[in-house]
Parts: sequence; structure tokens; C-alpha cells
Amino acid sequence: MPKIKLAENTIQLILNICTEFENKESELINVLHKVQNKLGYLPAEVQEVIAKGLNCSVAKVYGVVTFYSFFTMIPQGEFPISICMGTACYVRGAEQVLAEFKRQLQVEVGESTEDGKFSINCLRCVGACGLAPVVTVGEKVFGRVAPSEVKKIIAEYREGCRDDSKTA
Repeated sequence: MPKIKLAENTIQLILNICTEFENKESELINVLHKVQNKLGYLPAEVQEVIAKGLNCSVAKVYGVVTFYSFFTMIPQGEFPISICMGTACYVRGAEQVLAEFKRQLQVEVGESTEDGKFSINCLRCVGACGLAPVVTVGEKVFGRVAPSEVKKIIAEYREGCRDDSKTA
């Protein structure tokens, strides 16, 4: 990936978040969550600023970012879609649900649509096994998703009006 140049206000935003957590290395995960919520992802350049702000190594920051599947170094769509591939979801058809999202959006796992609206990723478990297969769009959880419902979920987000009747 090409190196990006962070704007000075972005650097200051990251350092302010570090300060909110008293620049403590023990707060690394909280800092990463807050920075990712603000910026959408955690590229190497952002990780370098976080390491500086928390006075820890870039290797430590990178290790945490790459260990936890919640964190991403790749820009996400406005509506990031995650399909749970944990055992219960997989057994109940998550693979077919994923295939339908990929077909409908014409992107692969880890990619975003050309308009930047959607991205697709897989999760290992969201802790809602009784609702398998589970899909999240942003922070909203959809349970018992069938491939036939994928088109409707996408349309709800494209149109900006979400029907909560199928959510967990």
C-alpha cells in the first residue's frame, strides 16, 4: 500500500485521543477503537502516531491491530458489512449468505464497492450463535439471515431507511 501523508489536524486528533486516555500504553486497545471510529481504519501512518502518543513501539501497536479482527488497516465502506463465519453461523449457511453479498455488491472480502458505500468482511464470532447466521452492518446486527434477504438489506442501506424488524 502506498504511504499516505496525514494532515496536521488528523495527527492532532490522534494525539488528543491518546491524551484522553492519559497517554497510557495500557489504554492501547481503547485508543485504537476510538481512533478507528473517527478515521474508519488504522493505516501504518496512524499506528505510528498512536505509538508516539502512547510512548510505545510501533510493533506493539501493529501487533494489536493485526491480532484483533475488529481492527482494520484497509479503508471500509460507509456501511461495513461483516458476515460471521463462526461454527454455528457457518453450519447454518453463512457461506451462502457471504456468496450472495459478494454477488450483489460485486466485490470480494476485504474490498469496498466503487461508490464507497459498502465493504465486506468476515468475523469469527459475534456471540449471537442462537441467531445464526449473523450479519452486521456497521453496529447493527441482523439475525437468521437467508441469502434471499441480502438484496433487501443492501437496498435498505442504499435508500437510507432501515427496517429493524429483522435485527437482533
